[in-house]
Amino acid sequence: MSAALFVSDLHLCPTRPKIARQFLAFLNGPGREAQALYILGDLFEYWAGDDDLSEPFNAEIVGALKNLTEHGTGLFFLRGNRDFLAGEGFARASGAVLLEEPHLFTLFGKPTLLMHGDTLCSDDLSYQEFREEVRSQAWRDAFLAQPLGLRKKQIEALRKRSEQAKQVKPASIMDVNAGAVANLLQRYRFPLLIHGHTHRQAHHESNIDGQPCERWVLGDWFERGSYLACDEEGCRAAPWPPAA
Repeated sequence: MSAALFVSDLHLCPTRPKIARQFLAFLNGPGREAQALYILGDLFEYWAGDDDLSEPFNAEIVGALKNLTEHGTGLFFLRGNRDFLAGEGFARASGAVLLEEPHLFTLFGKPTLLMHGDTLCSDDLSYQEFREEVRSQAWRDAFLAQPLGLRKKQIEALRKRSEQAKQVKPASIMDVNAGAVANLLQRYRFPLLIHGHTHRQAHHESNIDGQPCERWVLGDWFERGSYLACDEEGCRAAPWPPAA
């Protein structure tokens, strides 16, 4: 039975070669056997713009994605907070279909909602203000008009400030807000919800307004990779590489 696979928060970069190798092996293993692969954001540690496609590390990863799609696996990419600047150039080079957030579709007969997940962390007000600013078309146009090297320096500075801010933020505000989740599920008539961002792999079952609700949170790949596989029998999380 061919499954749809879901991953997020790999944060691929040249300084983490082990994770990159694991991901390439994943594409050549479960990825080639899947009906579709959905990447729900933060595939890269950062994406400075589609004019960085020729950088050797980026080219290797994007080339592997293209090989996957040419093999016949559908590839769908929902941008995260680290790679929201991925655009049509990335899509053409990788063979991916870009999804807008939130993305509602039918997965093996079940209404399913896909998100990166950062908008659900509504208690983190400073982050939400920053997100709104950088996702505006005016900010994107101004940023991408700058030379690539300057963009990368600015991104590195933003990353350092972000890491410093995380050290003083309570962990609770960096997780999803239960009310935000409930409101979202109500708005979309209680679909299956799959998202990443928090790096807190989990399976949540709840009851909202008398409706049973299911939410899968994808894990990161820092210590060990993982993915969610869904088919007609349901969804299940699996480690990558497989447990010995």
